[in-house]
Amino acid sequence: MKWFDDFFERQTRTVAQQTSRRSALRRMGKYLVGTAFILPVLPFDRSPRAQHGAVSDGKHDPLDDQRCEYWRYCSLDGHLCTCCGGSITSCPPGTDPSAVTWIGTCQNPEDGKHYLVSYNDCCGVASCGRCFCNENEGERPGYRMGVHNDVNWCMGNESSVYHCTVSIILGVSGKSG
Repeated sequence: MKWFDDFFERQTRTVAQQTSRRSALRRMGKYLVGTAFILPVLPFDRSPRAQHGAVSDGKHDPLDDQRCEYWRYCSLDGHLCTCCGGSITSCPPGTDPSAVTWIGTCQNPEDGKHYLVSYNDCCGVASCGRCFCNENEGERPGYRMGVHNDVNWCMGNESSVYHCTVSIILGVSGKSG
């Protein structure tokens, strides 16, 4: 077996003497970039939305509080507490409302007025996994934390584990409709 080791040692030394690190990195980079175009694009996992029927299809009543189309959920990103043992305005038993929230302005189809809505995450228990909604009406970039819905707002609580989200009307907006 010594001949085997000697053979590979000679070959390795020859390659090392004739190749620089930069050229080796360049070749590896070309290989990686080349394979990136060959690899298939992986599909998105949309199973939580498909399984639980919370997909917006435009055929549902905007007054049904267990559907994403409910008017108060226009900026909600998360699981509906109405499907998780709570209500529109109260967290399910065993969870606590988040200390910090995000705000949206939604139009009520019954009276045509815009309402200022506070979205509170309910924290302390693992996500319920039902009725997931991702509505982004009026969402702003992430640097404006008060109007950004892609944040775990349980970060201000003792437990930062997210469960579901409630929608609380704060008042009528000054926005004209």
